[in-house]
Amino acid sequence: MTTTFTTTLRRGSSLRGVSSSSNCCKNDALALKALTGKRRSASSSISFPRNHFGEGGRKKQSSFVLKATNEDNENATLATGERDSTTSSSASASTSSFDKNLNKFVKKTATTFAPSSSGDAKKKKNPAQKGTVLYQVFEVQAYLAILIGGLLAFNVIYPSEEPTIARLMGMWSVWMFTVPSLRARDCGAKEKDALNVLFIAIPLINVLIPFVWKSFAGVFTADVLLMLGVYYSKNAPPFGEEELTVAEPSE
Repeated sequence: MTTTFTTTLRRGSSLRGVSSSSNCCKNDALALKALTGKRRSASSSISFPRNHFGEGGRKKQSSFVLKATNEDNENATLATGERDSTTSSSASASTSSFDKNLNKFVKKTATTFAPSSSGDAKKKKNPAQKGTVLYQVFEVQAYLAILIGGLLAFNVIYPSEEPTIARLMGMWSVWMFTVPSLRARDCGAKEKDALNVLFIAIPLINVLIPFVWKSFAGVFTADVLLMLGVYYSKNAPPFGEEELTVAEPSE
């Protein structure tokens, strides 16, 4: 009798424990469900303006980004243009200063060593004015020097298989006769600058070319081509017109 009551009591306590544990599990499930529902309701209750995340907001945001990008590109282009203009202006300034210094050096050297009038004749006006007989004599002398010098350099006059004084004179005829004859005239500033450059450059050409090419005709041809190139670069006659200078009336 006692044993049966004890067994029944144990069974009842175990059933109560199972029922209590099942009740706890049900309570936990209900609490979790309630919490999940609150989160869903909270998330669903939050609403965002359409202007920020809708189509209109995206369009405004993209237009703003595009406008900022265009402004940055324009600023970069302006900065690059300013740098390029600054660089080009500095390069042109350095080039012009170099040209001025070179022209001064050439003019000073040519004036010092080239044949020119001296004494009282230097103070007077050059008699070889354009249209005078002396002007024409100097021009004819310059062109004859080119013609005869070419015939000598090309071994047409006094032909010889060996280097001779005649061929050497023909090679140097442009520098010894043509340039001084043209400088003796009353020529313009452009032609004067060209002749000053030729008076300095031709000796360099005549000395350097024989190290590579030993030919009297080749050196003479190089001198003639150099003369044409310098006249063309200086825009001197016949490639250009000289600037007319009006003489001031004497008081």
